[in-house]
Amino acid sequence: MNVKPMIRNNMCVNAHPAGCAAGVVRQVKYVQEKKAERGSPKDAPKTVLVVGCSTGYGLSSRITATFGYGADTIGISFEKEGTDTPTPQSGTPGWYNNMAFDREAKAAGLKSITINGDAFSHTMRKQVIETLQQMGKKVDLLVYSIASAVRVDPDTGDLYHSAIKPIGEPFTGETVDCMTGKISTISAEPATAEEAANTVKVRGGEDWALWTRQLAAAGVLAEGVKTVAFSYIGPALTHAIYRDGTIGNAKKDLEKTARELNDELKESLGGNAYVSINKCIVTRSSAVIPLIPLYLSVLYKVMKEQGSHEDGIEQMERLFAERLYTGGPVPTDENGLIRIDDLEMAPKVQDEVKKRMATITQETLAQIGDFDGYRHDFLATNGFDVEGVDYNADIPSMESI
Repeated sequence: MNVKPMIRNNMCVNAHPAGCAAGVVRQVKYVQEKKAERGSPKDAPKTVLVVGCSTGYGLSSRITATFGYGADTIGISFEKEGTDTPTPQSGTPGWYNNMAFDREAKAAGLKSITINGDAFSHTMRKQVIETLQQMGKKVDLLVYSIASAVRVDPDTGDLYHSAIKPIGEPFTGETVDCMTGKISTISAEPATAEEAANTVKVRGGEDWALWTRQLAAAGVLAEGVKTVAFSYIGPALTHAIYRDGTIGNAKKDLEKTARELNDELKESLGGNAYVSINKCIVTRSSAVIPLIPLYLSVLYKVMKEQGSHEDGIEQMERLFAERLYTGGPVPTDENGLIRIDDLEMAPKVQDEVKKRMATITQETLAQIGDFDGYRHDFLATNGFDVEGVDYNADIPSMESI
């Protein structure tokens, strides 16, 4: 069977097993090369738990912890597996990414346990606690990287949906089709109070706090433990739909939770909780946010021209090496946030992006933006357009890589 990308409304609804695996291998090789260059710090993490481990920054942080620092890892994600019968059906990209990660870790003689299930549930937390107890290990780094659209409250059973909407005022802006490059105008009505609250319930800090507190209560967090969750701020031109919208509102709650957890961990275990403000990259989530695809196309072009472009694995490798594990205090801004978005937000980058965004047209997109680079990253998140993969070759099974 030959697998081609199936795109609907800026979402790729299938995945290429071999392409996903090749993408993981590329990230592993990058981290191994950087390890040879940097060496290993004395304060390297030994046991790392990644909640939301299968794609994006969660996957890249797990790869960095394992292949850059030799850490044992437990990864949690909720993925749909591929099937061959009765008819072949693609699994989600994360399903194949997890298989590839476990294969690479095993080949390197490194411990990895991957659990597929609902990370929001108390059952999953109980399973992870029991697994750590059986291993005789305590977590010294907890990475929280969930970007789900829905969440079931583990206490009430109520289902909540997140929304990508502005707050207060309607939003109108330009976006770009991920495959055709066609620029169009898109509008979004403001969120209701219920939609805004539900988005905080799904994408805010409540679940991160449940994980941290339940692991601490079970005695499976190590002295000096660090935990980090991910957020984004971005430039003013994206704030109406992101930072000041429903998703940004949830991220502000995540940042408030970090301050609460930091106080608790510092007192009980001499630990710390952080939010890392990361660079905007192409993910399955960001591709459907109005304006972001067009912004990314321009941002990529500017940062590549200035020699400062990073993808997800480069961000996470730098987060670990230059922020979390330097042998000294973790550098943060005046709000206690780790700013690994420093290259994106550099004035010389943003000044040029702002100038180009104000003048971009369908005719100039190819010259002042990097739509081809954006489209490559969009496809690669699902295992397509990955270097070295023969996409004309038959895939023998959708159940394995």
